Amino acid sequence: MRRLLIAVPFLWLLALFIVPFVIVFKISLSDLAVAIPPYTPTLDFAEGWAGIKAFFAELDFENYIWLTEDDLYWKAYLSSFKIAVISTLLTLLVGYPIAYGIARAPQEWRALLFMLVILPFWTSFLIRVYSWMGILSQEGYLNQVLLWIGVINEPLIILNTNIAVYIGIVYTYLPFMILPIYAALEKLDISLLEAAEDLGCSRFSAFWLVTIPLSKQGIIAGSFLVFIPTIGEFVIPSLLGGSRTLMIGKVLWEEFFSNRDWPVASAVAVVLLLILIIPIVLFQRNEQKQREADQ
Repeated sequence: MRRLLIAVPFLWLLALFIVPFVIVFKISLSDLAVAIPPYTPTLDFAEGWAGIKAFFAELDFENYIWLTEDDLYWKAYLSSFKIAVISTLLTLLVGYPIAYGIARAPQEWRALLFMLVILPFWTSFLIRVYSWMGILSQEGYLNQVLLWIGVINEPLIILNTNIAVYIGIVYTYLPFMILPIYAALEKLDISLLEAAEDLGCSRFSAFWLVTIPLSKQGIIAGSFLVFIPTIGEFVIPSLLGGSRTLMIGKVLWEEFFSNRDWPVASAVAVVLLLILIIPIVLFQRNEQKQREADQ
């Protein structure tokens, strides 16, 4: 029974990660072809061992070499990394005060505040992103309100810029930052802050020297949970950033569906996955250290 329980997650990982990754990696070593599927070679077991040898002989790394030669791809990777880092920092700046406020709220109010945080998840992700198009457009609600109160004299151009992308990402991934930080702050012993103030610390100093370090694990977990999906984001930059926003997720979609260059698109996906392995491994190590500290 114990082996069966252990085997379930490994089978899940094998079926939904390892096997698809092997398939995508194989396609990335193939060549573009006008056929179905749009790449060659394909493995035909009917040809026997000779066919298998010929299949592996035709695989090469030309698509990966192409990624290093074309400026579009490495610029897309760098742009995605920059947008992901900035978005993570902005989400942290917005999410930490909210998590702190929930953690310090009376116990009877916390359930309601939690519901308000996760309430957007009850609506389709695509609908929520589309709603921001109506808010941020030149004729949208934001410009109408700013014009009405006299803050601006003409509509601002926000939609189809990186600013709109940052707004969409922060709004979408904010709960992923709030929940881990709240979990860390909720366990914080208030007497530690009182002791710091008794020893001469101001409230800000006590917050910076006590609260922030003790909530570090929540900050790290929330930052990883925002950074990892953001770097490969496609929907938000496509709808809110338009053609001016360069992210690797958009490049990947265009290679697959517009250019139908599956081998190059697969190579882009494999490199993106290898890049994401680094923060994923760091996140897992952080979680392991946290579990060991709790024990």
